[in-house]
This record gives sequence, C-alpha cells and structure tokens, in this order.
Amino acid sequence: MAAPSDRPARRPDDLTLEVVDLIGAVVARYHEEFEEAAAGHALTGAQAKLLTLLSLGPLPMRKLARKLRCEPSNVTGIVDRLESRGLVERRPDPADRRVKVAAPTEEGRRVARSLRDSLRFAREPLAALSEEERLALRDLLRQMVGPEPESGTV
Repeated sequence: MAAPSDRPARRPDDLTLEVVDLIGAVVARYHEEFEEAAAGHALTGAQAKLLTLLSLGPLPMRKLARKLRCEPSNVTGIVDRLESRGLVERRPDPADRRVKVAAPTEEGRRVARSLRDSLRFAREPLAALSEEERLALRDLLRQMVGPEPESGTV
C-alpha cells in the first residue's frame, strides 16, 4: 500500500475551495482591522497581539513565544517596549519563582479591551446569526483548530 505522500494529490472539491477562500477573506479582514486598531494605540501588530494574549492572564515568556510563533528573544524585546509604556509588567511566576511571567497592567488591560472592541467587521454579521448558529460556528472552528499543545519547544 502506498504511503499518503506517495499518492497523487487530489484536487479539493469546489465547496472546500470556496470555504478556504472565505476563511482567507475573514482572516485578511481581521488582520487589516487589527493592524489599524494597533496603530490607533501607537502599537505594532506584534505588540497588540501580545497585549491581547496577556489580557487573558499572565503568561511565561516562553509560552508567549510559542503562541506568537517567534523566538523568546523577540518576545523579550516586545515586552520591553510595552513595559516602558506602562502596559505590561514582569513578575515572578508564583508556581516557579525562577520563571518570569508577563502580565498586563490596568492600562494594558484597558488598551487590550479597546483593541478587541474596535474589531467591527465581524460583530454585525455575527449578531445577525442566532445563538444556535454562533454556537455551531464556534464549535466547527474549534474542531478545525484542534487542541492547543500544552507544552513543547519553541
């Protein structure tokens, strides 16, 4: 039996291609609005993304690097710039004091909320869906994304 990589690639069906194109359009609009929102706060996209991640709770620097898909040294620079603006602070991890976590300040949480609130493009179309439809969409997206690995290397 041939290995999956030895089989000729099958062309996706038209419906799959349309769904992929629609997902791409949503992602492009999200990034465009996110970059605009970030610029409105004099932040780069990476700074805004990091601040948004931290609004969910403090995270160790290595975990931030994994979530941002970048090197830990890059995260250090981003945190340095956010810290100098009073949006983020470093703290010892309560579980392991040798590890530093980045945490949003009150101002950082306010800016993260503002960033999220400014993403208008999906709000109205999603509001037009019933709760049942939004739950189904959420569940399908979770299924597509799959579980997030808990640990691992960067």
